[in-house]
Amino acid sequence: MSRVKNNVQRSRRRKKLLKAAKGFRGGRSKLYVPAKETVERGLAFAYRDRRVKKREFRKLWITRINAGTRLHGLSYSEFIHGLKAADVRVNRRLLSEMAADDPAGFAQLVHTAKQHLAAPAEQHA
Repeated sequence: MSRVKNNVQRSRRRKKLLKAAKGFRGGRSKLYVPAKETVERGLAFAYRDRRVKKREFRKLWITRINAGTRLHGLSYSEFIHGLKAADVRVNRRLLSEMAADDPAGFAQLVHTAKQHLAAPAEQHA
């Protein structure tokens, strides 16, 4: 039976992995096994955090919107409920940008939400 050494593929694989480990400290960038472990761990974190990033940004937007609505005497949940009642469809990212950069426009949205919060209470009375 013939002997297979697999030399070219093996060295390419190692070279590719060590290139990915560039910038790591000590043996993590020089030695194959620690580099492989570190790169795999980093890739796992990258995969996970691409999803976590979306959650983190949504939390940030909600915090900004809440801060903006509190200035007008409304809570975040009441504001969102009022916007839904008014059939205003604006995403949280845009709302947070408005709260920070366009206080006048945001104040109008808060006013609209307040009007539609008061309207259903009058209908039931």
